[in-house]
Amino acid sequence: MPVLRRFARAAAPPSTGRAGRADPGSCPRGRSAWRGLRLGAIGLLGGMLLAAAPAQAQPEKCPRMVADRAPVRLAALDGALRFAEAAADRMVRLTFVGHASFLIESPAGVTIVTDYNDYVRPPLVPRVATMNYAHDTHYTEAPDPAVEYVLRGWDPQGGTARHELTLDDVWIRNVPTNIRRGAGTDYDGNSIFVFEVAGLCIAHLGHLHHLLTPDHLEALGRIDVVLAPVDGSYTLDIEGMVETLKAINAPLVIPMHYFSAWGLERFLGRLGREWQVERASAPTVTLARETLPRSPTILVLPGR
Repeated sequence: MPVLRRFARAAAPPSTGRAGRADPGSCPRGRSAWRGLRLGAIGLLGGMLLAAAPAQAQPEKCPRMVADRAPVRLAALDGALRFAEAAADRMVRLTFVGHASFLIESPAGVTIVTDYNDYVRPPLVPRVATMNYAHDTHYTEAPDPAVEYVLRGWDPQGGTARHELTLDDVWIRNVPTNIRRGAGTDYDGNSIFVFEVAGLCIAHLGHLHHLLTPDHLEALGRIDVVLAPVDGSYTLDIEGMVETLKAINAPLVIPMHYFSAWGLERFLGRLGREWQVERASAPTVTLARETLPRSPTILVLPGR
């Protein structure tokens, strides 16, 4: 069944700078290739010690969200109705506002706008606004006073931004990344924001300038949906973005931050050789973990 139909039915070089550490409550990876490589290296140095303390398996689910409990499928008709009601509590609305901004709406009514700026804004004032600092199309110095929580992906004082916010059925956290500043590097100058909503783990890569290190990937944990910049120039080049998306290994990628149809098609032409490509007719899609595609898929929402 096509991806969109399932949704509807559910109604720079690699950074060598400092990397965010894993949060024990993050969306976990069921199996992590990076973790395997790390344990393999430790084994070479101290096989006896590693054998004495084997790594424990990680759970498959996002542990912080109560809504991540899978609904029970019952055979009776009233059971089918109860299943539909449970699924409705797990559906997340995602709208592509433009450029790098998305509106995320949780089942409990929490509203979030990513890369909130002065140029492209949604028709409502969100409860949460996240921002990145690469260009002024990704942040604003004057957010609407009605925004309850303004989360900057950088520390204005020059340190490392650290965010962890639980709001009703949403948990938001950030993974710091680096950005280019002329010929230098602004360490921890940006962030990837991760949103856990009703058991669905969504990562907004922001204005990503480098490949992710194993520590970045470990801090991200399990990701279900990636909002990815695909311009191929101001952020990562196309091959770098393809490598990054394969490392994150999310079942669904939604492109953003492209400046022309040609730029989008260039990205789709590269990754579309290996992944399925779906195109939506509207900028809003309803997502649930149960309805994610079974094979890696790119979903193009109209606009840019």
